[in-house]
Amino acid sequence: MNFKIIDGGVTAPKGFKAAGIAAGIKKSGKDMALIVSQQSSAVAGVFTTNKVQAAPVLLCKAVTAAGKASAIIINSGNANACTGAKGSEAAALMAEFTAAGLGVEPSQVLVCSTGAIGVSLPMDIVEEGVLSITGAASVEGGQAAAEAIMTTDTVSKTAAVQLEIDGKTVTIGGMAKGAGMIEPNMATMLAFLTTDADVNQSDLQECLTAASNVSFNRISVDGDQSTNDTVLFLANGMAGNSSLNKGHADWASFVAAVETVAMDLAVKIVKDGEGATKFVTVNVRGAQDNIDALKVCRAIANSLLVKTSWFGEDPNWGRVIDAVGYSGAELDPQKIDIYYDDFCAVKDGCSAGPDVIEGIAKVIAGEEFSLSVDLNLGDGADTVYACDCSYEYVKINSEYTT
Repeated sequence: MNFKIIDGGVTAPKGFKAAGIAAGIKKSGKDMALIVSQQSSAVAGVFTTNKVQAAPVLLCKAVTAAGKASAIIINSGNANACTGAKGSEAAALMAEFTAAGLGVEPSQVLVCSTGAIGVSLPMDIVEEGVLSITGAASVEGGQAAAEAIMTTDTVSKTAAVQLEIDGKTVTIGGMAKGAGMIEPNMATMLAFLTTDADVNQSDLQECLTAASNVSFNRISVDGDQSTNDTVLFLANGMAGNSSLNKGHADWASFVAAVETVAMDLAVKIVKDGEGATKFVTVNVRGAQDNIDALKVCRAIANSLLVKTSWFGEDPNWGRVIDAVGYSGAELDPQKIDIYYDDFCAVKDGCSAGPDVIEGIAKVIAGEEFSLSVDLNLGDGADTVYACDCSYEYVKINSEYTT
């Protein structure tokens, strides 16, 4: 490992400041965050695959396509999704208010929102909040910003690493939110990465896409995809390294460091899943190809029957093999092996022995365990990180707007 994990979040890299305040969008608590770079940054983004996309997502896509940004303004408590032309205007106004407060162009401001869908933003409150937060940003403000983007999260989520590039210390920081509507291919989650490395914009985009594919796109809480999912990455170049690109000698180390930050945040999202009591690593190997492996991972990770059995610590391997069967992957039922940690529960598609129930029960009594499926057909493999589904998840989501 050519990098070290450090304390901090989005303000760990040079030239970044942040803030988090209670603007009044939510009934209580912080609900507005700001990340700002001392100088214009290369920007990359990965967005929801939901065909219903919130106004801030569309705005961020346009800014990201232009390749440069100086700030990110975020609100929680209101998704500004399915709000029509009024929502698009609100997102644009958030960018304008922020730009005015920071002295930058509105086209350099990214906007993100998270919360209830179908409710218009209270723009009088938003404007006052933006005016306040643009004067509050500081190097010490990263933790407050991480807290301000939370909705049903129970803990804030930050990460940071450092590495040497061209003899210069390069730092990568991040923060994320998400606890429900989390499923591979981006979910109700926002994540923000920052670095003081100088990085070519197109390569930065490729790096972020690759990092998201092995982290944020490999997690599941409940199988639902959101209208607002966004991952943004700002690189301001203030570390002083020569511009990073795929041909740079340290490119692989940089990509690995970014993936580490992204994975740290993604795992924290799953562990903080709404009502979650178990963290489960779902591994599939021996598939015909990687595509089939991922199909099986997702079928297991998203199965309510499987997830509730984890919560109840019910050693029901039948639910797992059922999910394997309907996943759409090529398989031979008589070749399927299933392991809970290192304990073999299923061999050649059948119970592995008389002690299977007891063995599974012992493993799933823990807060963290792995579930591995070997299809014994080829070299395809993948991993998805998931959690159980509890009574508390139902309670939270049956009362979300009330």
